[in-house]
Amino acid sequence: MKFTRLGSSGLSVSRLCLGCMSYGDTTKGWHGDWLLGEEESRPFFRAALEAGINFYDTANGYSGGTSEEITGKLLKEMARRDEIVVATKAFIPWRNAPNTGGLSRKSLMQAIDDSLTRLGMDYVDLFQIHRWDPDTPIEETMEALHDIVKAGKARYVGASSMYAWQFAKAQEAARANRWTPFISMQNQLNLLYREEEREMLPLCEDEGVGVIPWSPLARGRLARPLGEGTVRSETDGVGQSLYQDGDEADAAIITALAALASQRDLPMATLALAWHFTKSPVVAPIIGATKPHHIEAAVAALDVELSGEDIAALEAPYRPKAPTGLGMAMPGMDRVSLNPGRM
Repeated sequence: MKFTRLGSSGLSVSRLCLGCMSYGDTTKGWHGDWLLGEEESRPFFRAALEAGINFYDTANGYSGGTSEEITGKLLKEMARRDEIVVATKAFIPWRNAPNTGGLSRKSLMQAIDDSLTRLGMDYVDLFQIHRWDPDTPIEETMEALHDIVKAGKARYVGASSMYAWQFAKAQEAARANRWTPFISMQNQLNLLYREEEREMLPLCEDEGVGVIPWSPLARGRLARPLGEGTVRSETDGVGQSLYQDGDEADAAIITALAALASQRDLPMATLALAWHFTKSPVVAPIIGATKPHHIEAAVAALDVELSGEDIAALEAPYRPKAPTGLGMAMPGMDRVSLNPGRM
């Protein structure tokens, strides 16, 4: 395994992060039938640790909090706490009631305590805001995050998908008030969605912020040839809203990736992940693993060198897209539930 620093911080993380959204109770939250329960998840945590992955990402909103419960329990069984980096997120409402979500001081203080209880940990290494909250002043959010760090409940703070101007505003609020700044940005980046290359990636590089992309395989679309489906692809409403399977440019990219995979005798997923390491300041793509070969294919990406011609062939068919993934309109979740009394 290869390791690097997360942004300009001193935190050392593996070049791959295991995303734990796939592990949880299928009867809770907004995820589908492809989720794995505790015992089904156990081999994947073991395989990730044996591969040298020390970075694990979850969220309070994944499967009604059961992802955090499984993640905390299995890591406690298998790893030394001081050797692993555990990240979680807050923003998604946990009930449809005032103050049970969003990024207010009250909500964040409750969210971190609840997450620590589910994880069975005294602290998380990285506490991230899951999205931008238009109903809360960013100064309130940044001061609350700073206080969470100073209370020892989180070591660092990070952000997730938002517009570049919003991220810049948050960082400036932290600087101006000498609060803890974000060290990471978790955003959507893959061969089918490259809009972050316009502003967010250059901003993060300039700010010394590490990028940890979510959905690096476009919810599996970059891991298999056109026409092949899975249980997740057929039931994942979020993925269907993010990627239009009939998009001609996307189809051309997947075809080019399949051709390169055949030429190099490598899995498509391996090459799609290797592409991320050609983008600065990407630190660690967040990989999902629900089948035995998933982690093996991801680790193999660390040793793949893509030529300029390879990159050009994969990128040439891309066409600009409207921004997606910036809001949190998930199935069964009403965005106005953040502040039910506000019109």
